[in-house]
Amino acid sequence: MFPHIKETIRIGDLELNFLLDGDDTEGTLVQFELIVPPNAKVPAPHFHVGVDETLYMLEGTIMQTIGTEIRELQAGDHCFIKKGVVHGFNNQHNKPARALCTLSPASIGPAYFREIAAVIGAGGPPDMQKILSIMKTHGLEPVKPALA
Repeated sequence: MFPHIKETIRIGDLELNFLLDGDDTEGTLVQFELIVPPNAKVPAPHFHVGVDETLYMLEGTIMQTIGTEIRELQAGDHCFIKKGVVHGFNNQHNKPARALCTLSPASIGPAYFREIAAVIGAGGPPDMQKILSIMKTHGLEPVKPALA
């Protein structure tokens, strides 16, 4: 949908179309279109050690968890996720969801997503130790969901 996509990275069913990376912004931010198909496998709840995230919905609907709050985000909605706040999302609807995602500073950029994509796409069950190591290297901390 965006005319100037620098790079597309696919992680399972998720598609990330990078518009800006740290090279474009002197390390201040990364921006990409995130496409989430219905019932796609999504990242586990996590937080960013030193990166803020802003999400602006372009189409479809996602359920976004931010801390203890769960919000349904639709086209035109946005949310800000401060570094250190646990978050996650999913698409439980029958249409793909598209969002514009901005991460600042640019320390979680295409290199992180390429590394995760390589582990997920290697065939067979993903090596969770490798995934955890990549996450920690790039300043992401996974969080186990609370038991109901």
